[in-house]
Amino acid sequence: MRSPRMASVIERRLLMNYRTDPELTARLLPAPLRPQVVNGWAVSGLCLIRLSGVRPAAIPVPFGLRSENAAHRIAVEWDTPDGVARGVYIPRRDTGSRLTTWAGGRIFPGRHHRSRFDVRESADELQIDINDHTEGVRVNVHVRTTATLVGSHLFTGTEAASEFFRCGADGFSATPDPAHLDGLRLRSKDWRVSPVEPVSVRSSFFDDPVRFPPGSAILDCGLLMRDIAAVWDALPSMTVRPAAAAIR
Repeated sequence: MRSPRMASVIERRLLMNYRTDPELTARLLPAPLRPQVVNGWAVSGLCLIRLSGVRPAAIPVPFGLRSENAAHRIAVEWDTPDGVARGVYIPRRDTGSRLTTWAGGRIFPGRHHRSRFDVRESADELQIDINDHTEGVRVNVHVRTTATLVGSHLFTGTEAASEFFRCGADGFSATPDPAHLDGLRLRSKDWRVSPVEPVSVRSSFFDDPVRFPPGSAILDCGLLMRDIAAVWDALPSMTVRPAAAAIR
């Protein structure tokens, strides 16, 4: 059955971006995907997103599911008959919603793991803790809003970072079948991004010294979106060859 186009409001989308070693990052990707390289680094990170009003786009009323969600992401590219395509590979999605856990991979693309989310948020500060004790996955993020993007080795400023991620709106998620990826495209006519200043960021994925030895995964910058109308389109699934290194 074809997945319906889904509408939603992105109440908050926080992107915490790491620069990672391209060779190590490539080992985490199923073929034919390869890392996008910016200034000598692969671009990886976390997407921490709260959605509201999630519903089939054919339903015009502003009601629907509200949920906290997260995705581990790697910016990728691959060859197509029309040239090089760009997007993100998502080895893992998490959600605090039981319904999203059930529907992901069934009603709409993207299998989600059920995790605990603890969010504390104000106009200028945001703290998000995510835990899946059964699989040892932990994320702890504390950021403050700021006027200027500083200290990034990947991007010259907020506009360059915004354009990079706007052009990578196609996401392909890992599924229980290692030879198959679910595809989903984010569409938004009102793309607004602002920088944040990291106070502290921890991730069991990027802090893992086996996956990323010291110096091979470095927090680069953070970006924040708030109150953006968005539509999510299902993409044809992608057939791949499993990655050289397994990702939990």
